[in-house]
Amino acid sequence: MELKEAKGKLARALSGGMKRRLSLAATLVHNPELLFLDEPTTGIDPILRRKFWDYFKGLQEQGRTLFITTQYVGEAAYCDLVGVMYEGKLLMIDSPEELRRKAYGGDIVGIKTTEWIRYENRKKLEDLPFVQGKIRVINDQEIELVVDEADTAMPALMEAAKAQRINVEKMEQISPPFDDVFVRLIEKETVNV
Repeated sequence: MELKEAKGKLARALSGGMKRRLSLAATLVHNPELLFLDEPTTGIDPILRRKFWDYFKGLQEQGRTLFITTQYVGEAAYCDLVGVMYEGKLLMIDSPEELRRKAYGGDIVGIKTTEWIRYENRKKLEDLPFVQGKIRVINDQEIELVVDEADTAMPALMEAAKAQRINVEKMEQISPPFDDVFVRLIEKETVNV
């Protein structure tokens, strides 16, 4: 827990971050099978926060179960399952990847070309049966599409681009940050209420 520098200090004299580390150390000293951790990384610098998550992953690999609450929405990517809460209500529980899919209606694929993508070409890509909704134009040479499944859609998108003489420089699956996923899920849920 990197508490050596606080050796000999009283707990009440520690900083907030040091108190968090001490609290986590006290929780783990008994080697529990089940841990409930309420915002364990609050007040911890990013480097130590990452070390905590690496340690939590090690505990999970040893067969331990961890329930973790956090306001750092990006930490959801480290979890097997994520519960999304809003205004005191549990809205959904799913894997991080499935939450991304629910938020956007599928997987997101980004395409960068060597030249300007004409409107007609974008429209033809948008009309493919596995493309969901409108194409998001980033700039004249970059677009993002929501597709059913990126693994199967990307080869078909590459073929469609070739057929339209679109020179693809790069095509990749995009993983939006969990802050954006969370906001989008909440917006969808509150619109449906």
